[in-house]
Amino acid sequence: MKRIKYLFLTFLLFVVVQLPTMAQCAMCRASVENNVSNGDTSIGAGLNAGILYLFVMPYLIATVIGVLWYRAAKKRKSKLMVR
Repeated sequence: MKRIKYLFLTFLLFVVVQLPTMAQCAMCRASVENNVSNGDTSIGAGLNAGILYLFVMPYLIATVIGVLWYRAAKKRKSKLMVR
């Protein structure tokens, strides 16, 4: 039961953290449209890099947590097997 509660809280944390980032799309689009209409097209490349950064970070964090969790479980299991 403790594990289910932990997984639910982790999932809830990811959902809560993601909500503010979803609102940025309209702001970014308006910024790009405004700059393109003024003739400046260089902001699009920086914006694409920022979008990729926001896209990759949750997966990278989840992967690091998963690897650390796997190592801890493997170490715990090997200690139980030795005794």
